[in-house]
Amino acid sequence: MRALLLMLTTVAVSAQTPLSYDGSWTDSASGQAAVVLPEGYGDLDRQWPLLIFLHGAGERGSDLDLAVTHGPIKERRQGRDLPFVIVAPQVPEGGRWTVGRVAAALDAAMETYRIDESRVYITGLSMGGFGTWEAIERMPERFAAAVAICGGGNPIGLAAARDVPVWAFHGDADTVVPLAASAWMVRTLEAAGGDVRFTVYPGVGHDSWSETYANPEVYEWLLSHALEDE
Repeated sequence: MRALLLMLTTVAVSAQTPLSYDGSWTDSASGQAAVVLPEGYGDLDRQWPLLIFLHGAGERGSDLDLAVTHGPIKERRQGRDLPFVIVAPQVPEGGRWTVGRVAAALDAAMETYRIDESRVYITGLSMGGFGTWEAIERMPERFAAAVAICGGGNPIGLAAARDVPVWAFHGDADTVVPLAASAWMVRTLEAAGGDVRFTVYPGVGHDSWSETYANPEVYEWLLSHALEDE
């Protein structure tokens, strides 16, 4: 059984607000997530796409501002209109992304906000890229599409994610997470019949996320996918 206890502060439309969650899935998970709501959320009675963002190792801790140093919430702060409820959970210092932590944050968001369950997306960079690959492998039925940036993982079992469209990004000069880490996952998913795109940035090191999250095509691609009705 999945247990979940929510505590939410007052929501300010289009402003970052913390979401606290305490739950269990395959492991114990609790923590905080930064949340930014789309323009019009408070005025339009509709369901919205959800974008889960997983930060890198350098943004771990207890300061939510760290969790949104990079990624889609940063883009929103800079004025980009992104029609998602964006949720950025944070891993404590010394921790890592687990499926339980991602599931707890996802469940909290679904319980708290008006979310279109057919349009739930996940993205992450570096350590969060690893977390993204693992999340779609372990919970493929929950995501309509994923963007994995300079990540990797264990490809054993990745065939379970064959129905989740993935767009992977990596710099070919990355000395922190080698290009081969993404390439291995991409090849495995392709071999399983998956829908996968792979963009390699020539001459780019570990920071392959800045260009990716600044690219409007990435968000358009995510929104072009939805889970089919069963």
